[in-house]
Amino acid sequence: MPLPLPKSEAEIARIQSARKRIAFERAAKAPFHEKRLAGIDPAKLDDPAEWRKIPILHKEELRGLSERQFYDEFNTAPRHTIWEYWRSGGSTGKPLFYPRSFEDAPYCLLSFARGLECAGVTKGDTAHISYPLGIHPVGHMYARVCQAAGVGVNWAGSGAGTPSAVQVQLLRDLKPTVWMGMSSYGIHLANLAEASGVDLAAAGVRKIVPSAEPLSLAKRQKIERSWGATVFDTFGMTECGLMAGEDAGHDGLRLWTDMFFCEVLDPATWEPVKDGEIGTLVTTSLFTNHATPFIRWSSGDLVSMHRGGKHDGPFSIFPLLRHANRTTGFFKVRGVNINHSEFEDLMFGEAQLNDFKCEVVTAGDLDTLRVSFEAKRGADAGALRDALGQRIKAVFEVTAEMVILESGTLAREFEGAVKAPRFADRRG
Repeated sequence: MPLPLPKSEAEIARIQSARKRIAFERAAKAPFHEKRLAGIDPAKLDDPAEWRKIPILHKEELRGLSERQFYDEFNTAPRHTIWEYWRSGGSTGKPLFYPRSFEDAPYCLLSFARGLECAGVTKGDTAHISYPLGIHPVGHMYARVCQAAGVGVNWAGSGAGTPSAVQVQLLRDLKPTVWMGMSSYGIHLANLAEASGVDLAAAGVRKIVPSAEPLSLAKRQKIERSWGATVFDTFGMTECGLMAGEDAGHDGLRLWTDMFFCEVLDPATWEPVKDGEIGTLVTTSLFTNHATPFIRWSSGDLVSMHRGGKHDGPFSIFPLLRHANRTTGFFKVRGVNINHSEFEDLMFGEAQLNDFKCEVVTAGDLDTLRVSFEAKRGADAGALRDALGQRIKAVFEVTAEMVILESGTLAREFEGAVKAPRFADRRG
């Protein structure tokens, strides 16, 4: 590997010191950064005051560039040095396609290889990969590093590439030990299996490695119940690579701070928060920056950073990153804000529930929260309807219209979606 795991925090600090200056010098070559970095002394970047003179880079600034401006003014790699392009991972706004150079490649691969190692996925395992394959990097990057590590791979892709019913059959027939995909798709496959009478927990998968979307405790528990497997969450961003992975302690994600210099800042003042406090994640890529010099990049993720952890393994030298699991998604129904992630937690916290969708519709002159759901096989759907309705009323102070669906309805409806569209505002 091009960068061995560090042995001490002092070693990490030395790497950060050297690579911050290189990151600065590479960024300074981009016309986009020329004025932004003017007047900053690269010899003093270890001084926090000097480092914080570098302006925070926001997504809106890049999205404000034309395609030609992005490739001519932000990208610093000549065309003949480009290894491949990665699509930005956001689901809103104009997508960007980030060039990755051949010099970036070893470090891009290393970041994903660490995710495998941290989760204990090793030679002799077989992985069923249900991430989208193509210009989104996570699927093909995991497949590459799995094969390099001696892990067999089924390149299934998402339901758009291999129908979900076929994937359930492959999971049952091929019996992989690891499943990799977005957590929402893991729930989708589990619900489809349930509707088809397939016991997914008997398929042989022992480890689940999700990424690309926040994983709440309720979703984690739902996945682990359905699959009979242990979740090892990961975190990354297209601008940098895979940045963190969950080890056997399951108390946060180990953040590769020798590859990515990360700050957790107050979103109002942009000053550092104390260890363990929630703030906005600001990242500087220290190695994967030959083409796209992301320096002090704000991804919009709300996180906290912690020292220590339960597990004393090779990755315990790194701090723990914890997502705040906050989302801007919400409905306002009759004056009440209903946060999507909180509502999802409430629903998936019910073990008798298979899946659900939540819509706001207009009935007469009133807005109505309509919750359509499927119960597990053998569950009393009527009793579950009443219990969920009462819980929604108690937590959100809104009376919901509860609709019982036949098993498999939502699996068919969500098929082909990268992320299950569980929330929709149908008000005209």
